[in-house]
Amino acid sequence: MHTHNHAHAHPPKDFGYAFAIGAGLNLVYILVEVILGLAAHSLSLVADAGHNLSDALGLLVAWGAAALSAQKPTARHTYGYRRSSILAALFNALFLLVALGAVAWEAVHRLWAPRAVNGPTVIAVAAAGIVVNGVTAWLFRAGREHDLNVRGAFLHMAGDAAVSAGVVVTGVVIAWTGWTWLDPAVSLVITALILIGTWGLLRDAVHLSMDAVPPGIDPAKVQALLSRLPGVQEVHDLHVWPMSTTETALTAHLVVPDYQGQEDLLRAAAQGLHAAFEIRHVTLQVERGEERCPLAEEGTV
Repeated sequence: MHTHNHAHAHPPKDFGYAFAIGAGLNLVYILVEVILGLAAHSLSLVADAGHNLSDALGLLVAWGAAALSAQKPTARHTYGYRRSSILAALFNALFLLVALGAVAWEAVHRLWAPRAVNGPTVIAVAAAGIVVNGVTAWLFRAGREHDLNVRGAFLHMAGDAAVSAGVVVTGVVIAWTGWTWLDPAVSLVITALILIGTWGLLRDAVHLSMDAVPPGIDPAKVQALLSRLPGVQEVHDLHVWPMSTTETALTAHLVVPDYQGQEDLLRAAAQGLHAAFEIRHVTLQVERGEERCPLAEEGTV
């Protein structure tokens, strides 16, 4: 006997305004940072501009993905375009790594051949960066726990604000001491710190793109929850995967020998999965166990 039940929750908050404001602020700041960074011969400013460019492009890609995710399903794309948000997160992480590699390469060369740096210019531009990145991070603070795209935007912007603060300190030290080697050295430190922060984003994006169980969900606990439902003798062919960076789907077979079409069982399962794991799309197939399901014999989860 095959019975299906679907549970749907309210859609995630729309961060379109945050993407628009954040991208706009960063694009303007990047232009100023590149022009003044080149004029001041400051690699740390140019390095920060390169990172900010990757973030701005990331915000634009994530914004586009968020818009695509809101589109209605079609006959061919029956889930709509929700997965575009996962692809956007993966693209952002990979693009950022490429940008970091370019900055690190140039910084190593500058260590052996330092150039004079205009300390006051570095300080002024970096101080403006603290404001721009801090405001942008604040726009994404509310969604950082539930959306990989929003989390990536928040972490990048918050990290940028911290990096800008470090560049300010660098400018002050250079102005006082004349240690021009400090500029490329700080650039390498910046790239290392950003790499550490980006690695988790890349790891999660790759996992989600491969239909891995989303972070924060333990498959064993999901199976235990379903197994505790009244009348459920066995749970098999359990699959949990991300539909997007904010939505999770689940399918499973429940063996219920005395099943008589009780809607209460399916409702309890859907509500329990939603409350415990934020799984919004649930499809359950109920079997009486009269014939052994081939999928169970194959040893699927």
